[in-house]
Amino acid sequence: MNLMIVEDEPRLRNSLANNIPWEEHGIDIVGLASNGVEALQIAERKMPDIMLVDVQMPEMDGLTLISKLKERQAGRALIKMIILSGHDNFEFAQQAMENGVSKYLLKPAGETVILKAVLEARDQLRFDLEQWKMTVELEQKWKDNLPNLQNNLMINWVRGKYTSREVLAKSRELYMDIKEDDQLAVAVIDLDPIPVDNTRFGLGDTELLQFTMYCLAKEILPHSFCRVCTDPDYDLMLVFGADPLRNPKDVMLHINSTVVKLLSQTKEILKLTASAGICAGTGGIEDMCHMYSQACRALQERVVYGHDIAIPYREEQSTNRQDMSGLSSLEKQLEIALETADEDHAMRALSQLWEEGFSQTESSEEFHEAVLYMNSLFTRLILKQGWRIRHVVEEDIVYFQNIKLLNTKMQTWSWLVRTVQKITDYMRQQRKTTSHQVVKEILSLIDKEIDQDITLHTVADRMYVNSSYLSRLFKQEMGTAFSAYVLEQKMERAKRVLQEGHKVYDAARLVGYRDVSYFTKVFRKYWGVNPGEFKL
Repeated sequence: MNLMIVEDEPRLRNSLANNIPWEEHGIDIVGLASNGVEALQIAERKMPDIMLVDVQMPEMDGLTLISKLKERQAGRALIKMIILSGHDNFEFAQQAMENGVSKYLLKPAGETVILKAVLEARDQLRFDLEQWKMTVELEQKWKDNLPNLQNNLMINWVRGKYTSREVLAKSRELYMDIKEDDQLAVAVIDLDPIPVDNTRFGLGDTELLQFTMYCLAKEILPHSFCRVCTDPDYDLMLVFGADPLRNPKDVMLHINSTVVKLLSQTKEILKLTASAGICAGTGGIEDMCHMYSQACRALQERVVYGHDIAIPYREEQSTNRQDMSGLSSLEKQLEIALETADEDHAMRALSQLWEEGFSQTESSEEFHEAVLYMNSLFTRLILKQGWRIRHVVEEDIVYFQNIKLLNTKMQTWSWLVRTVQKITDYMRQQRKTTSHQVVKEILSLIDKEIDQDITLHTVADRMYVNSSYLSRLFKQEMGTAFSAYVLEQKMERAKRVLQEGHKVYDAARLVGYRDVSYFTKVFRKYWGVNPGEFKL
């Protein structure tokens, strides 16, 4: 800490500077002055932390000095003043306290008392410095987080969580220039689904793409005209300020042109398209929630108009819903094709359903109702088989849970095609697994009862299925007819038995032949030699 001594009496001034062990306590004497004018000049050069000041001095007294220092160094308030006075005057003491003097000592004050007062001022200054540092750090953190706080205010505002009065109060706290008579408009922007053949970006790049769009919008759109915000549901929300003296239609035309330019720049830089929804017109701060809702509903219409488009909100002219009753025949065809795992027929039925059920939709609401229709068809079919929807459609379960994630016709068509393919694949896999299990049971039965007369009909009866189905299933799985497989197993077993030294009669009995001569005839036809020739 630095100390400056201001005292007009030379002997006392030198005594204060030299007789007190300042260095032992970390105090450095940076200046000595004999009057207020001299002290003012030295203080401005040396910038002391603590000043020990006499009151009665020529040219400028101590209280005037302190007052002028306070005026000149208002930006450096962290300086401690100690008065050393020969006058026990209440008016002096009162004026000193008003100027922030930390201690008022009367002469003759002992060196110990003066040292103690300076050290107390030093400790208090250290404490003040620490508090100042914490305050500055908190202010900096608050300033750093200010954009997030402003963004949260905008989002909560458009979602109706604040009244107009609360918005105005909070905007003042966050240094946002929002006035009671402001005219505003809202748009929301969202990247279109990334094409499946895009190799530059994947799902993991979503945050990077959103941030790039945010920076681009901040660069293109002047802050005085538009506030750019991030939105939890969409990539960006734009809040435009409108000149109340300007024709509202001209204002909206300018906003539409601005949004189209932003979409064009996004496409140019990212090589990806984005779409926007724009509210119907301007409104006051109390209309923000309604205008935001309009913009969101307008953006949903991209499922009808396609992507890479800015869509202004329009009121729906008709409440008539599309008649879906004529699709029942196609629905039945699709259902049969899926149940039989016939992907070609299923795709043909799906294409016709798409043409007749989706191409005529005139709004996003109609389109999503058509999607809901298909969603229920798939769901019913999957549950009818006793399967779990998630197991069949895998990652596409998100669209079954929330069809509004399907933002474009292309994305919706891809989802429908994938679903048909996954259902037919799953159906084939399940049938293969079931068939495999049935065939395994047949093979086990043949192995265990090889010494019996095994026929297709007796096995079919044992398994409670018809023989024609069992014959086709067995040949499909094993690549050979049931009777041929049974004969092969019997002949292989008979050969092994004969090679082990058993008699022909025993070999015939062990593979289910009661007539030895018939067994010999079959054996010779299969192996080309008589059974006796295999005996060791």
